Amino acid sequence: MAEAQKTRQWDEVKEQLRKDVGEDSFKSWIAQLHLDGWEDGVVTLSAPSRFICNRVETDYGGQIKAAVTRSEPETRRIIFQVSPRNGELGEEVRALDGGDGGRVDRRFAAAARAAATPSAEIGGDFSEDATRNRLDRLRMVPLNDRFRFEKFVVGRPNGFAFAAAKRIAEDPSTPFNPLFLYGQSGLGKTHLLHSIAWRRKELYPNDNILFVSAETFLFEFVNAVRHQNTLAFKEMFRSVDMLIVDDVQHIIGKNYTQEEFFHTFNVLAEQHRQIVLSADCAPTALDGLDERLRSRLGWGLVADLHPTDYELRLGILQAKTEFELARTEGLKVDHKVLDFLAHRISTDVRTLEGALNRLFAIAAMTGREATIEMAQRELQDLLKQSDRKVSIEEIQRKVAEHFNIRLADMHSPRRARAVARPRQVAMYLCKQLTQKSLPEIGQKFGGRDHTTVLHAIKKVTQLRATDSAFDDDVERLRRALEG
Repeated sequence: MAEAQKTRQWDEVKEQLRKDVGEDSFKSWIAQLHLDGWEDGVVTLSAPSRFICNRVETDYGGQIKAAVTRSEPETRRIIFQVSPRNGELGEEVRALDGGDGGRVDRRFAAAARAAATPSAEIGGDFSEDATRNRLDRLRMVPLNDRFRFEKFVVGRPNGFAFAAAKRIAEDPSTPFNPLFLYGQSGLGKTHLLHSIAWRRKELYPNDNILFVSAETFLFEFVNAVRHQNTLAFKEMFRSVDMLIVDDVQHIIGKNYTQEEFFHTFNVLAEQHRQIVLSADCAPTALDGLDERLRSRLGWGLVADLHPTDYELRLGILQAKTEFELARTEGLKVDHKVLDFLAHRISTDVRTLEGALNRLFAIAAMTGREATIEMAQRELQDLLKQSDRKVSIEEIQRKVAEHFNIRLADMHSPRRARAVARPRQVAMYLCKQLTQKSLPEIGQKFGGRDHTTVLHAIKKVTQLRATDSAFDDDVERLRRALEG
């Protein structure tokens, strides 16, 4: 694609995004993106910093992909990266904040003063007033209007986290402090954090709420130390009614930043100010985090967001489809495609929504109905990426847990019905979900003959056809293993 055509198409995409996300969000985030490449179905976009890059990809990645695909249906992938022109600050932070731990001492201050010129992203004026003004602007970072409680699809995997988030948002007197949400990427942590901020702002408009990523905390702290303006930094972060920090795992290994975060946490907790945090794993699993800080992160309420199950994925797809049908005239969707996607794409919600966005874009531009055949043809890359390889050992473990028997019973010669039936179900699921032959499956079940495995498959198939409760039980196990 010629450079002029690339630029023209990107300008058209930006105008569409301006309408989709609103003027404020566009100016704050999308306008900072630069088109670095658009070749062979891959679009490369850069942002001035890792924080902006991550924020745009998390909050607006799906909308950007949809807008780009509308302009160029052959688009397969969007790559977000930090601009080579603005990558110096990351190295600077590592130099300033990667010491051997302990207090922020003279060695750190000396290194800070000797650091290079401040990044253009942060600005050149580091007087105390300018620092305070810049930090104040963090309070005005726009929340994503799509991320509200009303738009969060609730299911078994995320029900407890949703209820906890709502309680924290609506009740300032709750004893749960901090609220710590954790789970894999793409399961809804950031959505819940935004929802908490929205609800608290609606119910308590005078509350001072600060929502930042851990990377923002890191960058601002390093710059405050470097320019000896830590007083403004401390005033900013320790005077809020609610502090929300996303992805706290990013301060692991940043010893001085952990020290400052530890003290900020203590000050807010002592004043009964609400703290809400998210990470990709539980506090106890944050290897490399200062032990004092780790213990404090688990003080309050810890809630995990489990990987989505089939029912939740289908609910998310149905909600998104209803929204798109309402706003896109002439869009037609075979609802069997939603069931197909819910079964086949189980990696994360972002991938799931991205797949649906791509289908919507192709269907809208071609005037055709989104069907299973279209999904199989147009989403080959996502479907291949999401195909999950389930092992026999995993099936045995899951079935044993479900029927409350020992894992060793899967291999034992015991024939009691309480053991034999779960073992037959496990054999049946091994045949359904793996590519192993009957003899190979038999070997994994205590060296049993292939005829035993065949008998188990026939028996379970027969029971599923005649016993609805048993059928539901096996189906739940299958979906859990697939998801």
